[in-house]
Amino acid sequence: MASGFFALLDDIATLLDDVAAMTKVAAKQTAGVLGDDLALNAQQVSGTHADRELPVVWAVAKGSLRNKAILVPAAVVIATLEAWLRGRGVGIPLILPLLMLGGLYLCFEGMEKVTHHLMHRRADADHQHALEAAVADPDVDLVAFERDKIAGAVRTDFILSAEIIVIALGTVADKPLSVQLGVLVAVAVAMTIGVYGLVAGIVKLDDLGLSLARHGGLRARLGRALLKLAPTLMRLLSVAGTAAMFLVGGGILRHGLPALHGLSEAVQAVPPGWLWSALLDAGVGMLAGAIVLALLALATRLRRRAA
Repeated sequence: MASGFFALLDDIATLLDDVAAMTKVAAKQTAGVLGDDLALNAQQVSGTHADRELPVVWAVAKGSLRNKAILVPAAVVIATLEAWLRGRGVGIPLILPLLMLGGLYLCFEGMEKVTHHLMHRRADADHQHALEAAVADPDVDLVAFERDKIAGAVRTDFILSAEIIVIALGTVADKPLSVQLGVLVAVAVAMTIGVYGLVAGIVKLDDLGLSLARHGGLRARLGRALLKLAPTLMRLLSVAGTAAMFLVGGGILRHGLPALHGLSEAVQAVPPGWLWSALLDAGVGMLAGAIVLALLALATRLRRRAA
C-alpha cells in the first residue's frame, strides 16, 4: 500500500517536471506573439475613462480566459485525433497545417499593419482624436462604448490566443496527453496573467505619472518622465509586436517548408548564425505577408468588379 502511494507520488512528480520543462520550451516559442498581444490589447482598452480602465482590463482578461477554455480542449482533441490516425497508419498531419496557417496569418497581419501605418497615418490620428472626443462627450453612452471596446478586445484576443495555443501545442505534439494538457493549461494561464497584468500597468502608467507630478522634487521629475514614457512605450510595443509577427510567422513557415531547410542550415553556419537566421525568418515572414495581402487585395478588387 505504502509503496504504491510513493510510486504514485513519484509519477506525479515526474509528470510535473515534464510539464515544467516543456512549458519553458513552449513559452519561448510563443514569446514572439506576446509583444503583439500586449500592444494590441493595450491599444484596445485605451481610450476609456481613467476610472474605468482597470475594470475594462479585468473584463477583457476574463474573456481571454473563456477563449482559452475553448481553445485548450480543442487543441488537445486535435492532437489526440492526429495521434489516433497515426496509430492506424493514416499519416494525416493536423497540427502542422494549423501551425502553418497561424504563421501565415501572423505574417499577413504584420504586413497589413505596416502598409496601414504607411498609407493611413492621418486617418489613424483623426480616429484617435474622435475617440478622445467621444469619451469626453457626456451624451455618449459609456456603458455601450465600454461594451464595444471589450467585445473587440476579446475578439482580438481569441485570434492571438489561438496562435499561442497552436504554437505551444506544436512543441509538445509528441508528448503524452497529460503533458500536453498540463503545458497548454500552464501556458494559457501564465500568458493571460502576464499579458493583462502588464496591460493594466501600462494603461495606468500615465495616471501614476500625473499623480507623482503633482508633488515636488524628485517625485515630480519622475512623474513627468512617466508621462513622457507612456506614449513612447506604446509605440515601442507596437513596433516590437509587428517585428515579432514577421520573426515568429516566418520561423514557423521556414520550419514547415522543406525547401527552406537547406537555406536555413547554410545561413546558420555563417557566424553569427542567429542573426542570419533571424533575418531569414523576417524575410520569409515579410514576403509571405506581402503575397497574402496582395492576393486578398486582388480578390477584393475582382469581387467589386463582379458586383
